[in-house]
Amino acid sequence: MRSFSNQGPPVSQKPTSETANAAAVASTNFVRNIIEADLAAGKHAARQWSGAPGPSAQQLTGELDPAKIRTRFPPEPNGYLHFGHAKSICLNFGLAQDYGGRCHLRFDDTNPEKEEQEYVDSIVDSVRWLGYSWEGAISEGQSEQECNLYFASNYFTWMVEFAEYLISSGHAYVDSQSADEMRASRGTLTEAGADSPFRQRSADESMDLFKRMQQGEFADGTHILRARIDMASANINLRDPAIYRIRHASHHNTGDRWCVYPMYTYAHPIEDALENITHSICTLEFADQRPFYDWLLERLAEGGLLQRPLPQQIEFSRLNLSYIVLSKRKLIQLVEEKHVTGWDDPRLPTLVGARRRGYPAAGFRLFAERVGVSKSDSLIDYSLLEDCMREVLNEAAERRVAVLDPLKLIIDNYPADGREDCFAPNHPLKPAAGKRALPFGRELWIEREDFMAQPSKGYHRLSPGIMARLRYAYVIRCTGFDCDEDGAVSAVHCQYLPDSKSGTAGADSYKVKGNLHWISLRDACPAEVRLYDRLFALPTPGARREGDAEGVERDFRDDLNPDSVRVIKAWLEPSLKNVQAEECFQFERHGYFVADRVDSQAGTPVFNRTVTLRDSWSAKGGARK
Repeated sequence: MRSFSNQGPPVSQKPTSETANAAAVASTNFVRNIIEADLAAGKHAARQWSGAPGPSAQQLTGELDPAKIRTRFPPEPNGYLHFGHAKSICLNFGLAQDYGGRCHLRFDDTNPEKEEQEYVDSIVDSVRWLGYSWEGAISEGQSEQECNLYFASNYFTWMVEFAEYLISSGHAYVDSQSADEMRASRGTLTEAGADSPFRQRSADESMDLFKRMQQGEFADGTHILRARIDMASANINLRDPAIYRIRHASHHNTGDRWCVYPMYTYAHPIEDALENITHSICTLEFADQRPFYDWLLERLAEGGLLQRPLPQQIEFSRLNLSYIVLSKRKLIQLVEEKHVTGWDDPRLPTLVGARRRGYPAAGFRLFAERVGVSKSDSLIDYSLLEDCMREVLNEAAERRVAVLDPLKLIIDNYPADGREDCFAPNHPLKPAAGKRALPFGRELWIEREDFMAQPSKGYHRLSPGIMARLRYAYVIRCTGFDCDEDGAVSAVHCQYLPDSKSGTAGADSYKVKGNLHWISLRDACPAEVRLYDRLFALPTPGARREGDAEGVERDFRDDLNPDSVRVIKAWLEPSLKNVQAEECFQFERHGYFVADRVDSQAGTPVFNRTVTLRDSWSAKGGARK
């Protein structure tokens, strides 16, 4: 098995007295109820490996492993993880932590034509970034990173032997129908399927064909191995499902060793059983597959190939979030058609995109806790995810000043060559974080919206004759303004009150309503800032709208938000010039921003807006207010 280096501070799974005692925590969902009932009954307490030809207990789990439960996160390495996967990761790894167990990271790599090492590496990075680790008891010859990291392809030898057992025991046969013929004979939800003309093929003939399939004698699609169950079953998934097909394709892990590959529905329950998984937690679309999951494991256990108790499949509702799409097909369309810049585009609901946008891993863990686990499908508003990110960032991010729409402010009575430091707290909630110096001078940048030549009613910032405070600095009085040849305001003039500096005794004697952010023009750091917003303008992309004709399908791409990103040149306080990639800050008044992990360099920072300070999304307008 592969070994991967640690790229973050993962949350350890190693059982301690604290994690073991966490089972006493009050149940918050039906999955916890099931686990706690199993623990109370000692369902898995005496579990030991007793079968062959599978791997030994020492190889897979460690004979002395004290894990009380065992869960798994089993992605297929055919794409990048998205927000829905984050919920599953947090659930499976979180349960293992809370109940003194283990969670396996397992790659269900049974489809060689769509899987790549690039996706394996990305998934490993994303799970670690979310703060989880699959390390556990270490068997002889294994490194810490290898333990509890598995690939379905490492079980192919045993899966073939299990398939041969099913053939010899009369539970499987080789079918030689074409794909179209099999589809036509499968039946419908209201009509039973028809037996294949090869269903009564003898075990000896099926075994001979299956071995020749493994040797590469036949072309793709010539034969297929099917389970022999019930073609009249009300559950279509039990109508002799396919379990092995011919694929002459190179595999990212096994190379050209195999030319037959197991179907996912066959491989998945076997993987769970070989790894001693106790609770196999998956999303609701797999509920109809559970009868086959149970049927297969029961047949193998009857043959002495698997031990009891067998893994239990439990389904929960998948994540449905407004303003995004999580369909892998649709995500691929967005990338390949260049509606986004790539899989890590900060607008895309992939975990690599979320990381680049600056969403903190702790925000996803908080979000998973807030949305909970249930069996009911519901659409969760995207603002809940954003609120979780704000909550984490408000605590974690230091404050800095940035001017995104600059207007020059000239303090006419301040010395032209004057310079002094004003001091701002790094984090208002954390006095121990200290203060930083903001250089102050005669010419400053302020936000353009902080000046109005003809103020409207209730406007309390800067306008002719009005006083306002430069935050952390002096009170100023506006004395006039300059305009360019088009009549637009190009500079504002003012005078400062020398005895009004923040932090001095005289500062409290001035009562003003306006409070302006500023940056010294001479010291400001220029930077590219990307103002990201929601990728789609409507909450359910592609859904029918009122007035749409019946039967007419809408294209989800028609709902793309044309204002999902705006790139501007901004001016930042000088302390931001040499920030490291992925450092995050609150730009006072504007929101939370992160130094882009790809394009940001020391001396030339590039910042992405992670989230605004508060939810200002207008569903009607499809943009931030």
